[in-house]
Amino acid sequence: MQGPGFSYYLITDRKRTRGRPLVEVVDRACRSGIRAVQLREKDLPGRALYALAKDLRAVTAAHGALFFVNDRLDVALAAGADGVHCPEAGLRPSDVCALAPALRVCVSVHSVEAARRAREDGATFLLFGPVYATPSKRKYGAPQGLDRLRAVVAAVDIPVLAVGGVTPARARACLDAGAAGIAGISSVLGAASVEDQVRAWRAVLGTL
Repeated sequence: MQGPGFSYYLITDRKRTRGRPLVEVVDRACRSGIRAVQLREKDLPGRALYALAKDLRAVTAAHGALFFVNDRLDVALAAGADGVHCPEAGLRPSDVCALAPALRVCVSVHSVEAARRAREDGATFLLFGPVYATPSKRKYGAPQGLDRLRAVVAAVDIPVLAVGGVTPARARACLDAGAAGIAGISSVLGAASVEDQVRAWRAVLGTL
């Protein structure tokens, strides 16, 4: 199975940056080696989301990083993104592929059945979680754990990234369970030193 081309998938939340501008923090992360960023600011109206998407597209392009937009194909296309992230109940991968075949499609899944459906529908890669307890994923229920991660990986032939409470110390267990990489929000965005945290991820994952 070919990997997604990166091993850490940074998801944005401008409320978790310790008060620092989101674009600045993402720029520091990409400058330090992050190679994939997803814009996930669900509360922003379309015009503000598009403005932020353009800024983040410029940052990621400058550092050779891939850029994804959460659940807004229109914003992704307008900003020149590389892909779209589809929540489990969001846009179907097949719809994205029909309208924008050049875009990569990431889908969040929370079960083996959902993973199989997403794969059959055209997903490029998956996020599975929450593997561990984390505030941002609490509404999705109890942590899924490593055994369920392993089951999802075994059920599909596309890359699966582990998300939800994964720290550098926990990453090896996720990789050993078959994850192709890690996705996260606060681990990097909320770090006192973004650069040091990215180095910690690189020490575990190798090339980011």
